[in-house]
Amino acid sequence: MSVAMIYDVCIIGGGIVGLATAMAVLEKRPGASVVLLEKEPGLAVHQTGHNSGVIHAGIYYAPGSLKARLCREGADAIKAFCREKSVPYEQCGKLVVATNELEHRRLKDLAERAKINNIDIEWLDRNTLKQREPMVEGVAAIFVRATGIVDYKAVCVAMGAQLAAQGVEIELNTQVSAIHETSDLVEIAAGERQWRARQLIACAGLQSDRIAKLAGLKIDHQIIPFRGEYFRLPPSRNGLVRHLIYPVPDPSLPFLGIHVTKMIDGSLTVGPNAVLGMAREGYPKFSINIRDLSECLSFPGLWRLLWKNAGASVHEFRDSLWRTNYLEACRKYCPSLTLEDLQPMEAGIRAQAVMRDGRLEHDFLFLKTGRMLHVCNAPSPAATSSIPIGRDIADRCFSAG
Repeated sequence: MSVAMIYDVCIIGGGIVGLATAMAVLEKRPGASVVLLEKEPGLAVHQTGHNSGVIHAGIYYAPGSLKARLCREGADAIKAFCREKSVPYEQCGKLVVATNELEHRRLKDLAERAKINNIDIEWLDRNTLKQREPMVEGVAAIFVRATGIVDYKAVCVAMGAQLAAQGVEIELNTQVSAIHETSDLVEIAAGERQWRARQLIACAGLQSDRIAKLAGLKIDHQIIPFRGEYFRLPPSRNGLVRHLIYPVPDPSLPFLGIHVTKMIDGSLTVGPNAVLGMAREGYPKFSINIRDLSECLSFPGLWRLLWKNAGASVHEFRDSLWRTNYLEACRKYCPSLTLEDLQPMEAGIRAQAVMRDGRLEHDFLFLKTGRMLHVCNAPSPAATSSIPIGRDIADRCFSAG
């Protein structure tokens, strides 16, 4: 087995968090030798390349929380990066629409939270909403001006090009098979190939728990894949709305609900729902990976989670099986949509850390040893927040203790 040079930092994972972390490492340690290992033949193949492409403003997060701060900083940083690298993006804004009295009360609470988070919003009554979006029905809405859209895969390609120009070695088609930490360095193997580094940072997304266990860490969680299923609207519907259209989220649920999203190419999508996946990286409907499924079913946290959220689980599963139910969720605020409008589109899969007691981990989850930092959960909006998240990870990596 050939042994390469000793790198200052090895990063596992070529999604947007891994790439942003590599950028932050070079900001913090100019001239550092960095190698990035990605098991796929390209960058941003999984979560980053399958999300809805929204640059979030951060209205949903608790005032003063790390997620709220990182989202605001991240939105500004992504837009600045796109301008610098000529990556197309659009600040189209979004409307969060209430369709009944309960949602109206929740919308008022959301508006107060946005103001506390210093996010510019505009309150719209029913008539103003109708003037702004004639095809949208609701009793009230808030307009979030800062929300935008971008192709995050294009962002990652630009990040990768910058890193390569700075001397970072990006190794594709490289699936890590062994990790061994000593007092002086970390040895990483991928088949017959081997790397040695003074620091290892793992940003492995859907495989993050397996990489942590491969490194000998004891973990109390498991990555559970949640499929986010989308539909694409036909080109004749591209002018249906001017902004992103979101429902008012149910605060008891971890997901934002089915929304209408403008894509950077001008098309519109609706989605996603959130159903348990039977494969971590299986995007076609009904994809099954025996290893992934057996690990899910044998994990007690999954059954505790399903028991606690039985009603929501049944509802999401029903929407996944029958397009009529999915359409019903869309027609609450966009009643002109028909079944024929819901055209097939590849799903996304969210890596959700679930604890052994059945609790969804909504915050960042890091595991650190003397020479390793494992990012075990990077919650939404990780793509929006990726640049400041990368800086935070780099700070953690190089801090003592």
